[in-house]
Amino acid sequence: MRVGLIGYGAWGGIHATSIQSLADHELVAIACKSQDTARQAQKNHPECQVTTDHLEILARTDIDAVDIVVPNHLHVPFAAAALEAGKHVLLEKPMAPDVTAADRLVEAAQKSDKSVSLIHELRCSEQWSWLKNAIDRGDIGNPRYILLNLFRFPYRTGADGWRYRPQEVGSWVLEEPIHFIDLMLWYFETTGAPTAVTAFTNPGEKDLSQDFTAVFEFPTGAYGIVSQTLSAFEHHQVVEISGSEGAIRSIWSGAMDRTDKPIFSITAQGRGEDTPVQINLEYPSGEIFEIQENIRLALDGLAEGRSLYPVEKARNLVKLCLFAEQSAREHRRIELTMESSAF
Repeated sequence: MRVGLIGYGAWGGIHATSIQSLADHELVAIACKSQDTARQAQKNHPECQVTTDHLEILARTDIDAVDIVVPNHLHVPFAAAALEAGKHVLLEKPMAPDVTAADRLVEAAQKSDKSVSLIHELRCSEQWSWLKNAIDRGDIGNPRYILLNLFRFPYRTGADGWRYRPQEVGSWVLEEPIHFIDLMLWYFETTGAPTAVTAFTNPGEKDLSQDFTAVFEFPTGAYGIVSQTLSAFEHHQVVEISGSEGAIRSIWSGAMDRTDKPIFSITAQGRGEDTPVQINLEYPSGEIFEIQENIRLALDGLAEGRSLYPVEKARNLVKLCLFAEQSAREHRRIELTMESSAF
């Protein structure tokens, strides 16, 4: 696949380096927001066409796929334009800042003969997929409880401060808790779709969710807790899962979320085991490692006309996150009627 990248901020730069490292795919063009970032992109990727007009990339007939890494409110218009131009689309989460916009992209994708794949890099992590494989093997029996907790420093502002403007970011629940809600759904795949959510928040600047906790109920009686604070320091993630016959605890810690020197571990105790076992992982864990694998797998899929994480699924994840935010805002439990197949 010959790939054009739209967006070259801090995270877009990591996307560019990740694509460039792949043997089977080629980064050929980059669209930047400003002349300053364009100069930096050209310096870092001299073999690429660099422009400040993303339409130049969409007009190129030799580009197969477009990787879109722009502020949230631009996801749908940029992705829809790429589909109309005959490109496959690799799109950062969240798919859209609201359900109406998400519906527009689902419709655009259904009308196109091209595919859209959403980025959810935690699913491509050896660390976090080990937990999924253990659950699927039945190592802990029937899953009953999960806690996904993130203790971290405040969000970066993003270019020109977009991440702190509600009309552009949409929601801070869609900014990061969406990853952990997706992990919960992945781990609890056999329990069915959640039937209710009760959430709490301490609003921060411009009423964005500085601290956020949501409790999701499942039809089997299992429940999951997704919790995050942006009032803390460094970046510390904990996932704890218990089932009818065992439990797993996994941690990831770093001075920054994008560190290349994290501390991470998995400890598990399953059926017939008297003591917990420390699991040895072969590869380093963390988003700067996982994004490369996610992009590789997604581009492999797009080359075959299939989506690693399709828009219909991404739309329903956005909807579930916004139900959780509504619960926190209205101080009430919300019953859900979403089908398991939605996720």
